[in-house]
Amino acid sequence: MKVFKIIFWCLWRVWFYLLMIVPIIIMSPLLIISLLKEEWYPYFFKMARFWAHFILYGMGFYYKVQAEEQIDSNKSYMFIANHTSMTDVMLMLVVTKNPFVFVGKKELVKIPIFGFFYKRAAIMVDRDSPKSRLQVYERAQRRIHQGLSICIFPEGKVPDDESVILDEFKGGAFNLAIDHKLPVVPMSFFDNKKRLSYTLFSGSMGVMRVKIHPFIATENLVHEDKKKLKEHARTTILNDLLADENYTQYSLQQKSPN
Repeated sequence: MKVFKIIFWCLWRVWFYLLMIVPIIIMSPLLIISLLKEEWYPYFFKMARFWAHFILYGMGFYYKVQAEEQIDSNKSYMFIANHTSMTDVMLMLVVTKNPFVFVGKKELVKIPIFGFFYKRAAIMVDRDSPKSRLQVYERAQRRIHQGLSICIFPEGKVPDDESVILDEFKGGAFNLAIDHKLPVVPMSFFDNKKRLSYTLFSGSMGVMRVKIHPFIATENLVHEDKKKLKEHARTTILNDLLADENYTQYSLQQKSPN
């Protein structure tokens, strides 16, 4: 029985990458056109949302959203969430209708085909380079002035240890939010780790639950408030994850024996 599970998991992973790449190839002419001018980015975003829906449904995932506050389609925000899976990008895209730009690690550029469009659509950051961080700030500022929102996974990367409930947050998202007076929208992703983690022989079809927490206002904050804002956002998500029995149990099961 275990052999059949391993075969299924391997084929399922291959299917995931096919679902990622095939729609991009088919839509590539339209995607390229939509990236020729920055003001055309909302068209690219709509196609990205279609791509994300296609992947999630194709993998047998469906999502449920609990929103404690409604997102205004005419406003810009800083969207943040815990980062546990390759599917976090897709889930953020289907949950959020407001056009936003991801700020993410440059390593994703190496993914064939996907990386070509990622490089042109997202704001890439080399966390070891002060120059790169400055460029991120400048590009994000330009996008915000165009009426777009920003999305950052503030843990910076998926923790190598899958038993980690929520890693420490980096400060970049909160600096940007304070400087541009963007409301911070914390989200909890409860099931992505269980559905499709970075562990090869794992995963299952099923629901992906999302909770959109009350927004954190930044109008009256200054840079000295960054630490307080960061901890407020992290505590909001962390408490929610700790309160979810399914999330904590699955995370603890991944803990390596001493």
